[in-house]
Amino acid sequence: MKIINLGEKNSLLNRYIAEIRDVVIQKDSMRFRRNLERIGEIFAYEISKTLTYSPKEVETPLGIANCNLSNDKIVLSTILRAGLPLHQGLLNYFDKAENSFIAAYRKYGKDNKFSIQLEYASTPSVENKIVIISDPMLATGASAVLAYDRLLESGTPIHTHFVCPVASKYGIDYLSKNLPHKKTTFWTAAIDEELTNKSYIVPGLGDAGDLAYGDKI
Repeated sequence: MKIINLGEKNSLLNRYIAEIRDVVIQKDSMRFRRNLERIGEIFAYEISKTLTYSPKEVETPLGIANCNLSNDKIVLSTILRAGLPLHQGLLNYFDKAENSFIAAYRKYGKDNKFSIQLEYASTPSVENKIVIISDPMLATGASAVLAYDRLLESGTPIHTHFVCPVASKYGIDYLSKNLPHKKTTFWTAAIDEELTNKSYIVPGLGDAGDLAYGDKI
């Protein structure tokens, strides 16, 4: 699996990552959502550089312009509910993409142990398409692998991109061991070393779903 950390280079992206981590700025849920959307747009632009292109003729009012346009069919997939603002940012740029939504959550048992429950998936065929799976955070990596496996039930993609702005090293290692190396790329902007005994990323940013949409019962 190829790993690309956009946060290693100085850019405006680093400001948005800092703001979604900032406990003061996080109090503004609308700004938190908008920052995730902006981050999605930046990742979409970077991913667009990896697509296949061919020249197309475009008729203007005064003549014909030759433009290089992408040939790829794209499916955007996200894990509900935290991934929705990030998904929207990707969709703002890949506005002709098909869309997939997967509901997954942690079900805790004793001693802070949990399993990932995948209860809902709505997806088109991913056969011979470029798939982009987005989630604001990658902790253990278990939900990302389950989402990927679920999408494979709808076909075999040409390539799959994972977009997780904040990730743990543990989660990246887990994906590297459980995903095909040549057909997956992992995109992030921050890699944190620590997971707590509840598998929360430190320093991380907290619960992205709650910060975006409010506390849940």
